[in-house]
Amino acid sequence: MSTRNKLEKFAEVLSFPNVFENFNPKDDILTGKDGIQVDYSSGWNNFYFKNNNPVVLELACGRGEYSLALAGRNPGINYIGVDIKGARIWKGAKIALEEKIKNIAFLRTRIEHIDDFFKPEEVEQIWITFPDPFLKKSKANRRLTSPYFLERYRKILKHKGLIHLKTDSPELYEFTLDVISQDNRCNILYNNNDIYSRELDFPELDIRTYYENSHLKDGRKIKYLRFTI
Repeated sequence: MSTRNKLEKFAEVLSFPNVFENFNPKDDILTGKDGIQVDYSSGWNNFYFKNNNPVVLELACGRGEYSLALAGRNPGINYIGVDIKGARIWKGAKIALEEKIKNIAFLRTRIEHIDDFFKPEEVEQIWITFPDPFLKKSKANRRLTSPYFLERYRKILKHKGLIHLKTDSPELYEFTLDVISQDNRCNILYNNNDIYSRELDFPELDIRTYYENSHLKDGRKIKYLRFTI
């Protein structure tokens, strides 16, 4: 993508009413349309969705394909796609506006600060779909299922709230299993290292993003974990 194209998307996304951004990780200021600061202290259902439906996050959502699909299937659930890349969020947010999908929003921030923007137990579930596995051992803490991140999720997830990991990376899959096994607060509800080897056990797993389709063409096996923390 050209620099000009990215800058155009950055500018346009600032005008979207369904996108909220935190530009400075040193503070917890959140801005919405046209850069206006928003008060999210009462929770996303109060300041944005205007209902009491469950809130579900997709972390490192990229273009928001998974969140958009889930939101379309489940109008009684509110979805928030989270990513740091504004040009990626632009795509999902624009589709949501064009298709008038009301139960989805996008948050542009670093996931390291995810607990700054939600109240305790505000979130019902977290989806982590094809994140960067950060294969170098020195970057293990950057993996979105590392103990570092699980502690942040605990601050915002409801008791027994679900975490879903869908990945093509055997390294990340095994790493996550190991993390869970070493934390007695965690509980695996389901795990499968090749979900398409048989009939899917959960219908929402049939959603395929651009990256997942690419991985499947390369012959990679798709893995899925469902657990509580």
